[in-house]
Amino acid sequence: MRVLVAGGAGLLGAALVRRLAAAGHTVILAGRAHGGADGDSATLALDYTAPPAHAALVERLRGVDTVVNAVGIFREKGKQSFDAVHVKGPLALFHAAVEAGVPRIVQISALGADPGANEEFLASKGRADAQALALPVSVRVVRPSLVFAPEGASTRQFARWADLPLTPLPGDGRQRIQPIHIDDIAALLECLAVDNEAPAMTAAVGPRPLELREYLDMFRRAFARRSAFLSVPLPLLRRMLSWAGRMRGGLASADALAMLERGNTADPSALRVFLRRPLRDPATFFDRRAAHGLAMHVRHLRYLVLMRWALAAMWLGTAWVSLFAYPRAASHALLARLGLHGDWADLALWSGALLDAVLGLALLVLRRRRGIYRAQLALVLAYTLLISIGLPEFWWHPFGPLLKNIPLLAMILVLHALDRPDGSDPR
Repeated sequence: MRVLVAGGAGLLGAALVRRLAAAGHTVILAGRAHGGADGDSATLALDYTAPPAHAALVERLRGVDTVVNAVGIFREKGKQSFDAVHVKGPLALFHAAVEAGVPRIVQISALGADPGANEEFLASKGRADAQALALPVSVRVVRPSLVFAPEGASTRQFARWADLPLTPLPGDGRQRIQPIHIDDIAALLECLAVDNEAPAMTAAVGPRPLELREYLDMFRRAFARRSAFLSVPLPLLRRMLSWAGRMRGGLASADALAMLERGNTADPSALRVFLRRPLRDPATFFDRRAAHGLAMHVRHLRYLVLMRWALAAMWLGTAWVSLFAYPRAASHALLARLGLHGDWADLALWSGALLDAVLGLALLVLRRRRGIYRAQLALVLAYTLLISIGLPEFWWHPFGPLLKNIPLLAMILVLHALDRPDGSDPR
């Protein structure tokens, strides 16, 4: 079969693509990061905030057996509004698919989706579901609960919380969730994409409900940590999440807390019957491979944060030492050997110190840090070159002030390569 997957770079989309390809189906990847060369039949450039012309999209969809929409956002950002990404964009794709003669559409929604929901995330999903189900073709709507996947953003967020000395809990942590393993939902999506006999609406949930506290405790046990929780009063947490959402973004938000408080469970019996096998129990989620992968992610993040804060402390400390701790006369004497005297020396001293301070603060407050790392590399290289020319003895100084720039450059390069870019989502 020929299956087009919009959002094939995301967690669920990528899992489905792998299963379809392994089963021998032809997969067309559609998304903002795709498009390929002219005539490339394996990809399709598709941006829900600026959909392609309807006629062109119809022509591109001819001969496709199933269209799967796996695109979703949890927070609005710029042009990526819930209405554009969850409603208008998918429906433009679906209407083009109907006109092109595509017989089957799979819409990945969310458990609790409802046009009347207070949270726009769920309301927008609900509006799209209702309009999709009214189309004159076979439409299957999947409403996933919380998905457990070692590579998934939500699972990794839980892992980071669980690795803290005290894991924070919203209130008493008794909120009910029903996580489903990525393998189970990927199998479901594959069946829906290729099976003619499939339900119109499926709640993709795990085999049994859990309390949030119990779920987080599973993470702690996987990391060989004892149960240790910190209850955060819900009114305080709502204020904190409202502020954090405006400042930083991310998965934790006031809406996410509201959805969690309302509960996230459903009856799994229909899903078990459709898959013709038992669902994976949460007690088996944390096998050796999953536990190791999550532990390595948490460790990797911890070390990156440590390096970033250490680097910020170095830049801020250097600025303070240059302006207030090191004797001004000694600084002028060094600058004189570089050909800077009087006001020019003061300008160089102050501008260098302020630049150091700006770089240090930027590491602490900015989310997009790739440019800051590149600026630091350029500045360290410039300092090294100037000092090598004017003060070459610092290369063989017993404290190695220039030699220390070598591991410093290496650390900045590592951070540039591994730190989160926090750029736009390619889906």
